[in-house]
Amino acid sequence: MNAQPPSGPSANAQPMAAPPAVQEGKTPPLKRRMACWLYEGILMFGVVFIAGYLYSSLTQTRNALDNRHGLQAFLFVIFGIYFVWFWAKGQTLAMKTWNIRVVDIHGRPISQTRALLRYVLSWMWFLPPLAVSWGFHLGAGEAIVILGGWIAVWAILSRFHPDGQFWHDALARTRLIHSQPLTRNRK
Repeated sequence: MNAQPPSGPSANAQPMAAPPAVQEGKTPPLKRRMACWLYEGILMFGVVFIAGYLYSSLTQTRNALDNRHGLQAFLFVIFGIYFVWFWAKGQTLAMKTWNIRVVDIHGRPISQTRALLRYVLSWMWFLPPLAVSWGFHLGAGEAIVILGGWIAVWAILSRFHPDGQFWHDALARTRLIHSQPLTRNRK
């Protein structure tokens, strides 16, 4: 029996393409990820300013050293809301700028629970040097040097991951991938 090729509109149809995140699933270079990280830090100044102003207004704080621990806890929650919200949608503003997307290990968008886990684990960028600084009662200058050194070490450690991912991403079972900018359909 001879089977004839299909005819009609479906004959020329191409298979459905995978989402852009899966197509460009390559890990961005460390230099670009760190540039995104730095840009994210700059953008966080705005978040800190607004959250700090809101906190000081609500608590009627007159001196910056009053309610310091409360402000730190408040900022931890605000940062968590910010990052979990945007990571669950795939990108923060800095990640969009640098064409980086966060996905799970299968290339799918991450859930808010996984984004929360990634947020908690991402504090590995800061907690070890802060704990050392606190434990040894170091001054601000020394703490900044240790923090900068640890950030460099933590970033370079990604070279030892098989996919070049940061280790907190590996623990959270997420990946940073290259993502082409989304195009708009213009009529």
